[in-house]
Amino acid sequence: MSDECIHGLEGGLCALCFPKAAPEITAVAPAPRASRAKASRAPSLRSSPSPRTVTLGAPKPVGSVKVAATARAVADSVGEQRIYHLTHIRNLAGILESGALLADTSEAWTTRPAVDISSAPNRDTRRTVLVAGDGSASVAGYVPFFLSPNARLWDGLLTGTADPRLSADAHTAEIFDFVILVSTVKKLRDAHVAAAVEEEAEAVAAVVVTDGDAAGTLTRIGATPESCDSLLRRLRADAESDAILRAELLVAETFPFDLVTLVGVANDKVRDEVRGILATSAHRPKVAVYPPWFHAAEAATAL
Repeated sequence: MSDECIHGLEGGLCALCFPKAAPEITAVAPAPRASRAKASRAPSLRSSPSPRTVTLGAPKPVGSVKVAATARAVADSVGEQRIYHLTHIRNLAGILESGALLADTSEAWTTRPAVDISSAPNRDTRRTVLVAGDGSASVAGYVPFFLSPNARLWDGLLTGTADPRLSADAHTAEIFDFVILVSTVKKLRDAHVAAAVEEEAEAVAAVVVTDGDAAGTLTRIGATPESCDSLLRRLRADAESDAILRAELLVAETFPFDLVTLVGVANDKVRDEVRGILATSAHRPKVAVYPPWFHAAEAATAL
């Protein structure tokens, strides 16, 4: 029997259907009272993990050895990093027709998105900012992904925060009409390697990682396979920073829809609608209802 919950998630991934059990409290006999001279000093409140650490899911630090081991584990599992592309449900049919997510400046466009989330000034800026200096492609030559479902730009849309990077259509659209297309870094890398083998060429991942808005003047950009990997590892390992919420992962030109592993939606009605749109597609990823992704970060934490 499948352990899939009513929202379409498996393996206890849904925080609503599989809430964490409250810890059991066992009575312990009080220890003999130590003399004043031998009494240990109470731990400082400064040693408590910051709210940011807890929000990002990092374990509570218990000694420098455990913290270091955790950082290494995070860095080594970079391929498991999920990537998230936000779009509107009315854009899905066009994505299926082209078979891929297309960069803004791609020549493969036949019909532009029905609902353009990016504002015109933001598109103009991203078309002029080069990822690696003279002669390189502009930011608009890449398909953008978030590195967290609680990304700052998306969270701002959820809270109604005015952001000049977002279009009027994005600000006025119903939140439940957005969908989140999910994949992983490993899925992307494997596809690049397979393509390189097929073409008998050297595998060069056309991927860029940033620690903020890709068009921002102070944003650090990893535009080579080595710097991209290094920056991604730092973003994942630094639990005290919110940079991963502002970061972007960019994929050159196109991102095949076949690499999408999950479509996250806000409710059952939208799930059924998305499944209907995907019915004619050769690739039908899982469609899962996951409400926390469609609530502001603080509200989602309380769910």
